[in-house]
Amino acid sequence: QVDAVRVYVNSSSENLQYPVLFVVRQQKGVLSWQVPLIFRGLYQRTYNYQEVSRTLCPSEPTPETGPSDQIIFVDVSSMAPFNIAYELLVTRLENFQLETNKAFNFTASPSQPQYFLYKFPEDVDSVIIKVVSDAVYPCSVVSVQDIVCPVYDLDHNVEFNGVYQSMTKQASITVQRKDFPGGQFFVVFVIKPEDYACGGSVPSSIHGNVNRTWNLQRTKNLQVTIVPSIKKSVYVQAMFFSFLSFLSFYLGSVVVAFVHYISTDVKLTVPSGSVSIAGSGIMTSSHPITASTPEGSSYGAIDESSSSGGRQLSSPERGLPAGSDTDSSVEEESDFDTMPEIESDKNVIRTKVFLYLSDLSRKDRRIVSKKYKIYFWNIITIAVFYALPVIQLVITYQTVVNVTGNQDICYYNFLCAHPLGVLSAFNNILSNVGHMLLGFLFLLIVLRRDILHRRAMEMKDVYTLDYGIPKHFGLFYAMGIALMMEGVLSACYHVCPNYSNFQFDTSFMYMIAGLCMLKLYQTRHPDINASAYSAYASFAVVICLAVLGVVFGKNDMWFWVIFSMIHVVASLALSTQIYYMGRFKMDGPDSDWGIFRRAAMVLYTDCIQQCSRPMYMDRMVLLIVGNLVNWSFAIFGLVYRPRDFASYILGIFICNLLLYLAFYIIMKLRSSEKLLPIPLFCIVATAVVWAAALYFFFQTLSSWEETPAESREKNRPCILLGFFDDHDVWHFLSAAALFFSFLVLLTLDDDLDAVRRDKIPVF
Repeated sequence: QVDAVRVYVNSSSENLQYPVLFVVRQQKGVLSWQVPLIFRGLYQRTYNYQEVSRTLCPSEPTPETGPSDQIIFVDVSSMAPFNIAYELLVTRLENFQLETNKAFNFTASPSQPQYFLYKFPEDVDSVIIKVVSDAVYPCSVVSVQDIVCPVYDLDHNVEFNGVYQSMTKQASITVQRKDFPGGQFFVVFVIKPEDYACGGSVPSSIHGNVNRTWNLQRTKNLQVTIVPSIKKSVYVQAMFFSFLSFLSFYLGSVVVAFVHYISTDVKLTVPSGSVSIAGSGIMTSSHPITASTPEGSSYGAIDESSSSGGRQLSSPERGLPAGSDTDSSVEEESDFDTMPEIESDKNVIRTKVFLYLSDLSRKDRRIVSKKYKIYFWNIITIAVFYALPVIQLVITYQTVVNVTGNQDICYYNFLCAHPLGVLSAFNNILSNVGHMLLGFLFLLIVLRRDILHRRAMEMKDVYTLDYGIPKHFGLFYAMGIALMMEGVLSACYHVCPNYSNFQFDTSFMYMIAGLCMLKLYQTRHPDINASAYSAYASFAVVICLAVLGVVFGKNDMWFWVIFSMIHVVASLALSTQIYYMGRFKMDGPDSDWGIFRRAAMVLYTDCIQQCSRPMYMDRMVLLIVGNLVNWSFAIFGLVYRPRDFASYILGIFICNLLLYLAFYIIMKLRSSEKLLPIPLFCIVATAVVWAAALYFFFQTLSSWEETPAESREKNRPCILLGFFDDHDVWHFLSAAALFFSFLVLLTLDDDLDAVRRDKIPVF
């Protein structure tokens, strides 16, 4: 048992010019202080205390000498020209050494800090120090220091040694035996003279004698409990669980692919049209197919002769082998876009009342596929340039935390933060492995479909394949890379989550949501979808707005006004492009007022003359609902100004994606199309897993929008295997939910592989 001595002094003198000086000399060190004891705060404010109590550095008996009395010299002095009364009391501490799994209650104040000794049991390699208090304030600091004298136990020096956290109602520090070769350490408790560091009110700047405060009552009751942390076997179990859980998806995919291979090994023949379904799900035909005029075409529709005439413009391409490609950048532009008569042809086709997929899949397949492959190559470039500095930065953050011991830098869930090596919260990083594994699996699934599609295309003339949704896989590859990068960057963010690197965790979430919406639109609008350059430029603008929102969105009303205006205008502009299939252009031979005249004519024609029934009813319903949702978001942000702006932006993206997906599925069912078993299963799985994932997402365990001490009030213990917390479960479930969401987009229209494109409606 280690003995410790505590010295209590009190002086009635308020003369700051002549304080009483106390110097305590021991065998291993010297400790000194003055009374009145002065603490300094903001704006030169001072806090003076006439009662001071300090614990002296303990002496531990050695086997050679055995228990012995401690010899302590206490020197009391003052330069005052008059007598000063003081009181001195030396007591022996009965409960100086903390015990494992046993709570200990005590009281501390700014002038009367406390510290205690803890020794590791023989079979324990890691412990968690849990400190709780019923009162939020006064703000306090918990520090873990090596057995070195003197002990830094005052507000101005507690940060000089060891590991420390600020605290309001709760604190938790994980301590490993390897960091303390002696197998023991001090746990120090310091009460700060002001509360602004813990989120309390900031003292006002007042000059004069009012800045001096005497004997402010800032006593705090604390309870400390030290419990053993998890063993190494739990780390192994958690890693096996993480990898095996997601490798089971690989096994399931192999089983589904094998069943699909067996079921399609024997080709199914349709006798009426001599059309067969290849094992890849791609239609092939033994003879060219003659098309008829699409049913339901009204005024403005063109017959098949004019449609085929448009295709004849690129007839030289027929002479190329089916698998040949060209790298000419002019080829893409020269297909349809640069000839005036083709512009007229586009206007006639895309402004029909009833559009079919054949009307919007007229460009050369190879050219369009190249266009969408740019999404894949661009996102790889973005990922590399984005990830490398991110990794370097978070390594620097972790190094600073380890060197300085300041655990207020990173916003962990300290009640469930399991260190490994130099990482402070390995569990938060490990839980992101699902995004990387499932993202890679999705790439393999897309690659398999791509290979089967190419084989089917090599078997027949590509220009006779007017069946099913055009197969362009560039966006799917980009989605798979985005899912993997979300895992990488989320892991980087959780190395040291804080205000400065929050965008690492959300950037690719925006891109995933945007790419999903683009893919859903591209399915039936392959010729008029956005280019990769404009799409990624839009994502960059969104990320910039997210950063500005976090910086300025808390209190600045002007930012919310500007952002809401941008949001509403962007919604209207995008709605116009979608409604008119990209054929609404504010240019032409008219100048100046001609632009506004044309806009007024369009508004009068579509909104006033046909107010009872718009020309494109389905699109109008979608866009009205979509604009109401986006305007509601804009009004909500303007009124309530949510503090978590990054999640607010992400919510806008997700709501728009879900709205469009629901519209797409409803219109698909309205058009008498089917949902095959696999996409139906994926839709149900997506809904169930997303619901579970969002439940855990809203279990807030920390928040970098608050002070570190306030954030720790939200900390909770682990809930899975004693290793993972609620946010880790969100990582697991969100990875699975995103994977199923991608599969929905990949398989949703598999039922149309045997349907002619001039029979597939566009919506």
